Amino acid sequence: MTGFSLVVLDVLAVLIVVYLYRVVRGPTVYDRILGLNGISTKAIILLVVIGTVYERVAMFVDISTGYALLNLVGALALAKYLEQRGAL
Repeated sequence: MTGFSLVVLDVLAVLIVVYLYRVVRGPTVYDRILGLNGISTKAIILLVVIGTVYERVAMFVDISTGYALLNLVGALALAKYLEQRGAL
């Protein structure tokens, strides 16, 4: 594992923790949803970087694409639920 990869993984881990703080302490539903989407985005990037480190990029890109689709469907379902409930 190269030094650059370690730095990128560390930065992504710190960003995920920052977004996790926003999810836990966010005053509104908007903050929490944005925090979850930010964590998901950083996790997708993290998967691709890990794939690069282990020289299996194609496999990890497939996994991250599936995760991104699940995140999209989940975010849309949550938005639809909150819209019907009247929270947004």
